[in-house]
Amino acid sequence: MIRRLRTALVAGVLLLGFGIAATGIAAAHSTPTASVPGDGATIDAGPARASITFNEALQTSFPALTVVGPDGNLWSKGAPTVDGNVVSVEVGELGPVGEYTLAYRVTSADGHAVSGTRHFTLSKAGNGVPGQKADAKNGSSDSAGSGGIPLWVFIVGAVVLFGGGLAFALFGGRSRKPKQQ
Repeated sequence: MIRRLRTALVAGVLLLGFGIAATGIAAAHSTPTASVPGDGATIDAGPARASITFNEALQTSFPALTVVGPDGNLWSKGAPTVDGNVVSVEVGELGPVGEYTLAYRVTSADGHAVSGTRHFTLSKAGNGVPGQKADAKNGSSDSAGSGGIPLWVFIVGAVVLFGGGLAFALFGGRSRKPKQQ
C-alpha cells in the first residue's frame, strides 16, 4: 500500500514538473519594440497619432492607449485602433511643456493582456485642448496587470489531475499479489 502511494506521488510530481516546464513556452507575451513618439524622446510638437509597435500581431479586442499630459489630463482623442502589431490613437496638438505618458493595454496573440507605459517630453508649449482628467475615465492611466488568473494555472491543474488519475488507474486500482486459493 505504501509502495503504491509512493509510486503515485512520484508520478504526480514528475507530471507536475513536466507541466510547469511546458508552460514556459506560453509565457512569452507581446512586448513593445518602438513607439511614436519614441520612449524617452523630446519633441517640439505632438504627432497626429501616437502609436506603439509590438513584436507580434495583436488581437483587436479591447485595446487601450491613452496619452496623459503633465497636467493629468487626457490628450488622446477617440478610441485606439489595432492594425497588425501596431496600436494607435489620435492625438493632435498637445498643451503644456513636460512629460507625457503613453499608457497601453493590449491583448497578445496568445490571449493574455499586456500593459505598460512609455514616456516622452514636450519641449515647446502647444495650443491643444485637453480632455478630461485621466482618472475620470476609470483609471485609463493605470498600468496594472490583468487581475485575472493566468492560463498556465489551468494547464498545470489539468496535467496534475490527469496524472493523478492515470497513476491511480495504473497503481491504485488493483493488487499486485495474486490471490491464493
